[in-house]
Amino acid sequence: MNNCIFCQIVQGKIPCQKIYESEHVLAFLDIAPVNKGHALIIPKGHYPTIFELPLDLGQELILAMQKVGKGLLTALNASGLNIGMNNYEAAGQLVHHAHWHLIPRYKDDGLKLWPQHKYSDAQEMEQYAQKIKAKI
Repeated sequence: MNNCIFCQIVQGKIPCQKIYESEHVLAFLDIAPVNKGHALIIPKGHYPTIFELPLDLGQELILAMQKVGKGLLTALNASGLNIGMNNYEAAGQLVHHAHWHLIPRYKDDGLKLWPQHKYSDAQEMEQYAQKIKAKI
């Protein structure tokens, strides 16, 4: 995809601070980090969301997340790490190229995750479970 910023990074048309690379995967620092050291891991091929990724790419992606994640924890003396992925705009995906955020975390860093809600009762929870299971 010529207009995809991540494809342009893979092609070397846009510079990045590369921190890891393998045959099919690239990791680089996010230009708008949640915490300094926030990295992105992307497949080099263009796949808009996790649902289009070939299954055989999964092992290489997980290996990259493990290597980069351990590197972030050690190099930055971080006490934790969030790994997250947004799929589709409603979930916050800004670049339509599958990517994972690796965010180093520190005690009292101020980052709060999403609020949690409750089901009205066990019956409502069971109804949601049945609806989902029917489509899997």
